[in-house]
Amino acid sequence: PPAHSRNDWIGPPDKHSNLRPVIFYVPPEESPLERRLREARQEAQACDQRFWARHNRTFRQEKEEFIYSRLKAKGLEIRDETGQKATLNAEEMADFYKDFLSKNFRKHMQYNRDWYKRNFTITFLMGQVALARALRWLRWKKKNV
Repeated sequence: PPAHSRNDWIGPPDKHSNLRPVIFYVPPEESPLERRLREARQEAQACDQRFWARHNRTFRQEKEEFIYSRLKAKGLEIRDETGQKATLNAEEMADFYKDFLSKNFRKHMQYNRDWYKRNFTITFLMGQVALARALRWLRWKKKNV
């Protein structure tokens, strides 16, 4: 981001996690509370990035293995005679999706619990920062009246 920017910058989706990374703005006179908020947001972003990159890699790998095994069971090759990648129908893929979600249910539940904890903390810190800024503004206003 340009040096004069006073906003967070959002980048293009990451090729592994599909999440859009954020470059957080750091104000020149950031208070310790504001720093805690920014760092909590950065840590939440890093946790999400790690989880979804790992999850998507596992998903793609298991999907390829599933397709390969089903095609092999049917006596088909990965590529058809025109060189196109062979695919399975929606019903067969639904079996894979159901199994994948069932197998990863606990991981998703743990991720959701952690996500809610992190975001509750971030929301609480945002409230504290907003209150501190409002009080600072009121003190400044009172001093200048």
